[in-house]
Amino acid sequence: MRDWKDQVFTLTKELIHHPSINGTIGERDMAYLIHDYFKELAYFKENPGHLRLVKTQGDERERYNVMALVKGGYDSIHGETVILMGHMDTVGVDDYGKWKRLAFAPEELMDRWKSGKIPEQVKTDLEDGEWACGRGSVDMKSGVASNMVLTRYFAEHPEELKGNILFLSECDEEDNSHGIRSALSDMLYLAQEENLDYIAAINTDYTSPRFEGDPNRYVYLGTVGKLLPAFFIAGKETHAGQTFEGFDPNLVAAELTRRLDYNPDFCDELYGETTLPPISLKQTDLKSQYDVQTPFSAFAYYNFFVHSWSPKDVMEKLKKVAREAVDAAWEQYHHRYRTYCLRTDEPYQPQMGTPRVYTYEEFYNQCLEMYGVEFEESMRVFAMSLLNEEELDLRDYCRRMVEELWSWDDEKTPAVILLYASIYIPRIVLDETDQRDRRLIHAVNQAVSTIQPQCEQPIQVRNFFPYISDMSFVAISDDKEGLDSFEKNMPAWGMKYRMDREAIQSLDVPVVNIGPYGKDAHKQWERVEVPYSMEIVPNLNYQVILNLLG
Repeated sequence: MRDWKDQVFTLTKELIHHPSINGTIGERDMAYLIHDYFKELAYFKENPGHLRLVKTQGDERERYNVMALVKGGYDSIHGETVILMGHMDTVGVDDYGKWKRLAFAPEELMDRWKSGKIPEQVKTDLEDGEWACGRGSVDMKSGVASNMVLTRYFAEHPEELKGNILFLSECDEEDNSHGIRSALSDMLYLAQEENLDYIAAINTDYTSPRFEGDPNRYVYLGTVGKLLPAFFIAGKETHAGQTFEGFDPNLVAAELTRRLDYNPDFCDELYGETTLPPISLKQTDLKSQYDVQTPFSAFAYYNFFVHSWSPKDVMEKLKKVAREAVDAAWEQYHHRYRTYCLRTDEPYQPQMGTPRVYTYEEFYNQCLEMYGVEFEESMRVFAMSLLNEEELDLRDYCRRMVEELWSWDDEKTPAVILLYASIYIPRIVLDETDQRDRRLIHAVNQAVSTIQPQCEQPIQVRNFFPYISDMSFVAISDDKEGLDSFEKNMPAWGMKYRMDREAIQSLDVPVVNIGPYGKDAHKQWERVEVPYSMEIVPNLNYQVILNLLG
């Protein structure tokens, strides 16, 4: 194995010392720091066009991606190129509490931890002296540092490559992945300009134990996909003193959460690996102030991971759930109404029709058929006007759109509209029957076999990276029908949110995640294990590259 540990460790600490919290000026400055690191190398002084600081397109903030191309000694013959990718932004530091000012000072923070009251598991890890801490230590500045050192090595030893390396460090992974989505067109343009053929991508996002006491270190072929299905629930408002003259949308929301939260029936299994079940990320009625009127409407959305299901599959499954939840809430409402009437000797007089269930696409098309151009133009103008509210969250933008859509309803009886309320994060499935996928799978397995004897812990290869990452945007496993279903049921599509699916399909590169190992990403106790992350990981990736391009 090559000795890169000290270089990666030193560079990791330097990157941590420079805050790059998503949405702050530091995120911009981190790109300059990485760019300057490469600018000093002889290779990029001789080939300045191969190093690019690229401003993100259509971004509300000034942010940049960094691209560094290293052409091998046989570049006139071989255009095959491996992408080394990783994000440079981090989440915030409010969770550090009294140690907040030390979140970007890893050495001093470690000293405070050792002398302070810390969780037992953190204390146990620190006792072996092989961990580093600080915001971004594992997610994922150590991964970026590993890529930087590896790219530098190949810039100094291009003769080892029968092909090329493209280093990419992207911004905004921790929010809406604007960085990688913007980089797609830049990578495709570079491929045309330099005659590159992208054959694989290696992402270096963080990995963690799958359960307490898990001894394994993980390499992931492909990645989980993520959707955010949402439910707009229209009830019927009434005075709290006339309870049964209305229908509480919160009752339906509760039934939805009861059916979806933690439910293994909605785990998606493929290749013997199973996603986590859905979990509620928001459930609220839409009253803006207190009064004694019951809520008119409610809104709920759920995190939904997928391995094999397309957005169309998920929409169909959840429309059935919505129908079941509505029917259960409706039956409960009437049962309790009848029970109350029996107690009070009042007449049982239901006043509402059975609640309806639609997808956003279905209800939109129904209104379009009824109201034609007037409706279509009104919705378009409303969507554009919402863009003036620059701080409006994407999820709230979608909610406002579905509320506006609902205002066109004439029946005014309870209903549920199912939609997607956040960005589409594609799943990527590597398939042994596909030649390019098979080539990367074999390169990874061979690299693991080569490096495993030098690693104390078992290295296990799995099929799906279990966290959200930018690697989702270099290929798409869903078909046109599945993608169309997402676009037609996502109210912000084409206005607040855009994704160039043609660019992703043009790039279409198999991807693997070989990244640092650590614990408590996005938490106060974020820490990275040094020997695996800064010695084994760069050597694994080095071997994968040589297996593909050597």
